Amino acid sequence: MRKLVSFLAAVSALCPHWAAAEMLPHRAEYALRLGPAANAPRIGTAIQDLTQDCGGWHLKRDIDSEIAITPSWKMTVVSKLDSEELRSGNALRYRTVQLQNGSERETRGKVQRSGKELRAEIVSPNGPKQFVLPPPTLMPVGAIGHLIERLGAGAASFPALAFDAEVIGDAFLIDVTEIDPGVLRGPRPGDRTVTVPGRSWPVFMSFTRGREQQQKPLFTLKTQVFESGVLDRLTVETGLVVVTADLTKLEMRKPPVCPRS
Repeated sequence: MRKLVSFLAAVSALCPHWAAAEMLPHRAEYALRLGPAANAPRIGTAIQDLTQDCGGWHLKRDIDSEIAITPSWKMTVVSKLDSEELRSGNALRYRTVQLQNGSERETRGKVQRSGKELRAEIVSPNGPKQFVLPPPTLMPVGAIGHLIERLGAGAASFPALAFDAEVIGDAFLIDVTEIDPGVLRGPRPGDRTVTVPGRSWPVFMSFTRGREQQQKPLFTLKTQVFESGVLDRLTVETGLVVVTADLTKLEMRKPPVCPRS
């Protein structure tokens, strides 16, 4: 199940400072397919709903998919995330629920920065655990802002550490490289093209565990990143499966007008 929903982490794991670039609040819907071919079977949908107030971000993400293993055997996979992230980048609270063929797994977590220490507390079906994250680790929404900021400044490649709540419950080391637009997949036949305003960059990202060394990536991602933080034309490869996600609906929202600190 975790392999099939890895694209969620890719969407969410991409500085904690107010001066950094920020995502714009929006609601995006995606069509999911199994495989990169133009006629790959559609396996479900994903919805990302990001709202913002002067204190921070509220992110809700839902994936709902059904995969036909054989004509008579289908696997249903559902994954839901509900998180609150301070705009300062110093705290994150979240709840995830994942279901596979009706079997539910719930996880609750908190990541808190205190001085130079960044500590995570997670309660899952495996029991509670606490650990210290590398100090440069970014929160999920703040990490997208960091990505936009570096790309906008002309960085062709760079690493970033970002906390992931949905796949590993730990820090990802993300190696980001801007690529030629021709490397990305074209729009899916039959899907309505969605226009996303603003500048964008085609990128390749590899995701490895941030607290471990000399390891192979858990998965890789190719996508179009827009300066608003919207992603499109995603292709996630895990080594066992390829999942694609294409934007089908987008609603941009106005950010709040907040007093300067």
